[in-house]
Amino acid sequence: MRISARGLVAAATAALLSGSMFMGTVAVEAGAMYHHPRTSAGATTNAGWASSNWSGYAKTGAYTSVTAAWVVPSVASSRKATYSSQWVGIDGFNNGNLIQTGTEADFYNGSAHYAAWWEILPAAETVIPSITVRPGDHMTASITKGSGNNWTITITNTSTAQSSTTLHTYTGPGTSAEWIEEAPSVGGHIATLAHYSSPNTFDPGTANGSNPGLTPADGGVMIQRNRQVSTPSIPDSDTDGFNMAYGNTAPAPPGS
Repeated sequence: MRISARGLVAAATAALLSGSMFMGTVAVEAGAMYHHPRTSAGATTNAGWASSNWSGYAKTGAYTSVTAAWVVPSVASSRKATYSSQWVGIDGFNNGNLIQTGTEADFYNGSAHYAAWWEILPAAETVIPSITVRPGDHMTASITKGSGNNWTITITNTSTAQSSTTLHTYTGPGTSAEWIEEAPSVGGHIATLAHYSSPNTFDPGTANGSNPGLTPADGGVMIQRNRQVSTPSIPDSDTDGFNMAYGNTAPAPPGS
């Protein structure tokens, strides 16, 4: 896979604006670029929405901050390369903007690979080399708007006490907040979702500093090649978390 000149410039520009000392992506097949916009997969009768690369929960409204906590899943071996991401973000659900941060859990070149990253469209994700990520690690993350168009992205591996905080310029409208399990786009194509360990917990989360009040209608499933491959639970009893499962069967919510 090749990196386009445009993609390379965009990623470098994003790193420069953020003040980051490192610009890169997960080292896979000649440095293929990862992107995370949502692609619709049409309607579904078992969830509020469906996508070919997103699954989880999304709220629409006006948002200036979002937080999440999740557990990094393990991924099963696969004959071909497979990929998964776990993240929190603002925008992207109903527009072409997106600011987000999360973890990657992939299998390629005969082994599993894990990393932490942030991304602002249209640039590709930027890996955070100062954070080591392993299956079972507990992550927290926040995205918060400051004055003007200044935003702060913080992601922490609470299992290792490693953390990263970066400042960015972002001009998206802030019309959605998301907590997502994803098959990212790699080399310009939506990847096959990695078989991640289930259930995978996202709990708790906030939006605009408060309980997001998740409802079943906010949940979405991932459909690839006419097969449902990633399914969220209903929200937990306090409506701020959920579990994810690989496949088409919804898991029980956290605490059940």
